[in-house]
Amino acid sequence: MVLVLPLLAGLALAPLVGGRWSRLGRLELRGIGVFYAAIALQVVAFPAARLPWRTPDRTAVALWLVSYALFLVGLLRNARVPGVPLVTAGLVANVGAIVANGGHMPALPSALRAAGLHFTQSRNSAALAHPHLGWLVDRWAAPDWVPWANVFSVGDVLIAAGGLVFALAATGAFRRRPALPRSVATSAS
Repeated sequence: MVLVLPLLAGLALAPLVGGRWSRLGRLELRGIGVFYAAIALQVVAFPAARLPWRTPDRTAVALWLVSYALFLVGLLRNARVPGVPLVTAGLVANVGAIVANGGHMPALPSALRAAGLHFTQSRNSAALAHPHLGWLVDRWAAPDWVPWANVFSVGDVLIAAGGLVFALAATGAFRRRPALPRSVATSAS
């Protein structure tokens, strides 16, 4: 959920830097259904507390990894869209850490303490003092002023940056403004 915040921040910032929300309607993403299927698998794998089911751990991990494969398919189909390559790199980094450590995203105990979290295993995360690919795991704590603050990884940073770039680019905030004709520029000075 926290990774949606940079996307929302980009959408909020866009009008201030020349972007327009109306341009979002012209965005042509490929394979939207793949993203919906991936999200649905994650909800089944790790249901919110209010949902009436629990998914066994091994089944949840399998569904989670399949959802990441679906996300990857969707991202690759949209690789030309600004921000998507960063999101793809972040997803690959996170999956690398998850697979290398038995199916859960490792979180360093120091990061968990800094975030005020105390668990050995929680849904899709596991506390590990010496994980494989340690530079890719959840190793930092988000400040407590961040809504839904948690621990995060290099992959999460890449995904967040990609979401911000995507929002700004999709609204046209990165478009170059046409230069004034020379006659207008000189008469204005």
